[in-house]
Amino acid sequence: MLSLLYQEGPSTKGIFRRSGSAKTFKELKEKLDSGTEVDLARESIFVTASLFKDFLRNIPGSILSSQLCDKWVSVLDQGNNEEKIKSIQRLLEHLPRANVVLLRYIFGVLHGIEMRSEENQMNAFNLAVCIAPSLLWPPVSSTPDIESEFIKKISSLVQFLIENCCRIFGDEIASLFGEI
Repeated sequence: MLSLLYQEGPSTKGIFRRSGSAKTFKELKEKLDSGTEVDLARESIFVTASLFKDFLRNIPGSILSSQLCDKWVSVLDQGNNEEKIKSIQRLLEHLPRANVVLLRYIFGVLHGIEMRSEENQMNAFNLAVCIAPSLLWPPVSSTPDIESEFIKKISSLVQFLIENCCRIFGDEIASLFGEI
């Protein structure tokens, strides 16, 4: 999925914002969940993006770890950008290695899309609004007002991560997929 999103996302207007066919999404999700081989390259990239967000939402405790939720949300309250980046890197050290590897690839894809935002209309802010709720959620449910405020904060954090991903994850993030 990430490979397809890396290839097609930068040239797709509204990637992650528009959803594909609900029927196709449901059928493909059932096939993937049952272990059936699926050729996503033959499907709409919007369905692939929806499947990927669904995959992220189904990671137990979220990829950024709901246990670290308060620490993630408070990162942007810290000093200058350098201090924020160092705080993020420290938080990444508390995540399982598999989560960090996946995050590097996710932000490699988001960086590639954001670099062509004039073509796809998905700048860091727009991408963050679409993807942030799939990356982190609070450990306990709350009121709609509190949840709305949380989503704003996590979206700002994800925007910061996209805008600074090369400094956070390393410059090689831009070439993780190599020449496809």
